Amino acid sequence: MSSSRYWELTVEIPEEASEGLTNFVWELGALGVVEEELPGRRPRLRAFFPKTVVARALEESVREYLGGLRELGFPGAGEPSVVALASQDWADAWRAHFRPLSVGKRLLIAPPWERPRTNGRVVITIEPGRAFGTGQHPSTLGCLERLESLLARTVPPWLIDLGTGSGVLAIAAARLGVVRVLAVDDDPDAVASAMANAARNRVCDRVRCILGDAGALEESGAPLVVANLLTAAHLRLAPRYARYLAPGGALLLGGILDAEAAGVAAALGGHGFASRASMSVEGWTTLELARAPLHDRA
Repeated sequence: MSSSRYWELTVEIPEEASEGLTNFVWELGALGVVEEELPGRRPRLRAFFPKTVVARALEESVREYLGGLRELGFPGAGEPSVVALASQDWADAWRAHFRPLSVGKRLLIAPPWERPRTNGRVVITIEPGRAFGTGQHPSTLGCLERLESLLARTVPPWLIDLGTGSGVLAIAAARLGVVRVLAVDDDPDAVASAMANAARNRVCDRVRCILGDAGALEESGAPLVVANLLTAAHLRLAPRYARYLAPGGALLLGGILDAEAAGVAAALGGHGFASRASMSVEGWTTLELARAPLHDRA
């Protein structure tokens, strides 16, 4: 166990408090979250974190959060536990809980060990590996639905996917007709996962995966940029989004808590973006914004 690269947080949690805790551990940097209901036992939440997170600090943060919930009148939760996790345990946890999922009108997200009935949908086969993004987290679901809706109106010749994770958004874009996708992540595990998933979906000729900082790309003039990142990253990258996008281009942002959406939209407004649409899935907002054409700017 000493060679494990991951921590596993486990805590029994009443159903009423499960959604709030799930969002909280994502904010703390979880790589994946599983909610379990076992016969004869209270529901529990399992969350997986990289070893770069300090276990004691993680445990204490969750304990304080649960204490705050109790003060608000929520039923008491169990005591959080953080232990080292074997890599095989990580894979087994995802296999047990990752099932085919229909998204929007046309997509079906499925793991490689399942052969679901397609019912005319476009199947996106995803093995999350050590990367975030099975397509089942609410922020990813929102991005997938808005991306599908946007591409139903017009298919751009290329797009940039920042923070690609497992590559699910990049691959969905390619399967929905985008000819060239640049998928970027600063995590080598994520880039390796995205490349493997692109191969599984036979879109290697359309999806180019690179290891890099989302704020340091040389590309510009993209008709569409997708970024499923947390709010702090969107605020930091706002000036770069304006550089990457062509005038009149669309910006699709996920990973934003509902309470933060207005602030993100306002910050992007200061860089020439106007809100065009939004949707909320289980407390997470996806924003679709448009970069003003040059002739519309003062």
